[in-house]
Amino acid sequence: MTGRVALVGAGPGDAGLLTVRGLKALQSADAIVADRLGARAVLEQLAAEGIVLPAEVIDVGKLPGHHPVPQDGINELLVELALAGKNVVRLKGGDPFVFGRGREEQLFCEEHGIPVEVVPGVTSAISVPAVAGIPLTHRGVATSFTVLSGHDQIDRVPGGADHTVVLLMGVNTLGHSAHVLAAGSRGADCPVAIVEDGYGENQRVTIGTLGTITGIAAERQVRSPAVIVIGDVVRLSPQAGPPALSTTVKKPHWTEALTAGLAVDTGLVQVVESSLTTR
Repeated sequence: MTGRVALVGAGPGDAGLLTVRGLKALQSADAIVADRLGARAVLEQLAAEGIVLPAEVIDVGKLPGHHPVPQDGINELLVELALAGKNVVRLKGGDPFVFGRGREEQLFCEEHGIPVEVVPGVTSAISVPAVAGIPLTHRGVATSFTVLSGHDQIDRVPGGADHTVVLLMGVNTLGHSAHVLAAGSRGADCPVAIVEDGYGENQRVTIGTLGTITGIAAERQVRSPAVIVIGDVVRLSPQAGPPALSTTVKKPHWTEALTAGLAVDTGLVQVVESSLTTR
């Protein structure tokens, strides 16, 4: 008998944000094909809480620049397991259909006669800003938002600081993104927040503006995974005090390179002394 595949969103990495439907799928699975971000953390938390999952766990997690199991291989693995009669959960961080390539996996399985169920998850684009006290919309401040992948260098985004921009996978291209957005109607004084490792042990919030955030992020050695929020809603965060938003930074010699798009988290930039106040 042919098995089934469930594409389950694990959320941002907190087992409390896994849906009930997602948990039931995990409990009934014969095999769990898990991502690195979000998914593995949820499995570890469930185990720590005494929730036993009988399924075999197959790790296909990706690191930046290193994909031990390419996407084509993941697609084929799902079909192979299902054709062997197993009920498979493809556990993906966040939501499977938000920069998760979930629809690609669904189509590949269905082309091979495998029934697929999609179980939505809580996307980090909304949940990670929320944990830092940043709403993406707020009456009188912002009525719309755009979620972009910062994995590739972005073009101009319409709107001003009252239109929130959320960048996922945007640490490496932060300099370019800040430069592009500051050149538009948002301006260099538009507030920016970077939330690292949302819901994780190393959760940290860095506040600045489009004009200062590249230097601040380099100084604080900001690392992925992180969600970047740009817009006036950043001011609503309890972490966004006036000093952090108004402080100007003396540009060190490497700022021009960073602004040109050099990755902030290469490790080539060392921490320097500064009187800047950040939270």
